[in-house]
Amino acid sequence: MPYYIYCVRPFGQLDQLEEHEAFAAASSQAKTLRAALPPDSPDKVKVIFAESAWQAEELLCQIREPGHPGEE
Repeated sequence: MPYYIYCVRPFGQLDQLEEHEAFAAASSQAKTLRAALPPDSPDKVKVIFAESAWQAEELLCQIREPGHPGEE
């Protein structure tokens, strides 16, 4: 399964930027893209592991509950 890099914009707008087969390459590129964002940018660069771009977008749109320390 590939690693997808997305730009997540306000109001849940998603832009697929790249796709990589290896985590190291995806992580490195995401760090480069994050560093290029202006300091006051509301955009976020995320790496996600998924079977397809559709599944990656589905996962990025899910609302996640914050974890609590000590919970499993």
